Amino acid sequence: MTATDWEQVRAIYLEGVREGNSTFETEAPSWEAWDEAHHRSPRLVMRDGDRVLGWAALSPISKRRVYNGVAELTIYVTESARGKGIGRALLEALIDKSEQAGIWTLQASIFPENIASIRLQEACGFRIVGRRERIAQMDEVWRDTILTERRSSKAGSPVA
Repeated sequence: MTATDWEQVRAIYLEGVREGNSTFETEAPSWEAWDEAHHRSPRLVMRDGDRVLGWAALSPISKRRVYNGVAELTIYVTESARGKGIGRALLEALIDKSEQAGIWTLQASIFPENIASIRLQEACGFRIVGRRERIAQMDEVWRDTILTERRSSKAGSPVA
C-alpha cells in the first residue's frame, strides 16, 4: 500500500464505518495521520487491475520498546468483493510478512457481531482471549469487543 492507494483504501474503510460493525471511528483520517499511526510494513492491498478490493495493515499497540513485536491488525474488504477469499488471502499474507518483520504476536479487537472476521481469524490460528464488555459507546449504545490474538511459532520467543 502506498499513498497513491489511499483514496480507494479510505473508501473501503468508510464502508466499514457506515456499516457500524468494523470500527468505533466515525470518519477516516487523512493519509498523513493514518501513515503515522501504522507500521511501514507490512501494508497490503489486494487488487483487481487498478481497483483495490481490500487492504490490511498493522499498527503498534504501544510505543514501549518491549512491545515492538506485538501489533494490532486491521483488514477491510470492499462490500462487493466479500466472500471471495480476499480477506483470508490478505490475512495469510499479513501473518507471513509480520513474522518476517519479527512480529511475534498479532492481536485484534472485533465487534462480536462481526462473526465473519472472528471466524476468519480463528481459521488462521487466532484465538479469542477475552471480551471487553461495554468498552465504548457508538451512537449512544454501549458496545462490546472480542479480543483475539495469534502467537507466532517463527518470530520472537512467544510463550507457548
